Amino acid sequence: MTKFRNAQTIKTLCERAEAHALRDQQQEPGAEHFLLAALELEDDTARLAFSRAGAIPDGLHSAIEQQYSEALSSLGLPIGVTDRPTVSVASPAPNGVFSASVSGQDVMQELAKTRARHSPLLGSHIVAIVASMPHGVAARALRSMGVDLDDLRLSAEAVSRERKRA
Repeated sequence: MTKFRNAQTIKTLCERAEAHALRDQQQEPGAEHFLLAALELEDDTARLAFSRAGAIPDGLHSAIEQQYSEALSSLGLPIGVTDRPTVSVASPAPNGVFSASVSGQDVMQELAKTRARHSPLLGSHIVAIVASMPHGVAARALRSMGVDLDDLRLSAEAVSRERKRA
């Protein structure tokens, strides 16, 4: 039963991460999109981990958008203007296969490597994985919110342990 539940959770995470990426006009979800997706899971453990680390989860999307804006600005590109067409949130992957950016792949690979510890798979597991990534949009966004990545990771790990015991 747990394997089925974990598979459903992974499916939900991937679908929601992809939806967040498409909203951000990204073709593939990155770690930041998986983090946003984890905050939406019904188990609420990702939000609890954020709270315990003194972070406000509802500020994450704005912090991510700010990172994108700063990156465009540093390249001399106008902020808020894009040459790319807006992608519909409902658009499926063109080849029917899920793909993620490098940071998104890193999240999924770490999840696969540590899957024995995820019984059941929780949003807090995703938070711990992303918080252990010192570079990238997610890390910069979290730092811009005043979040200490180590504190967030430790909070997420503690929430996961507590939920496993319950």
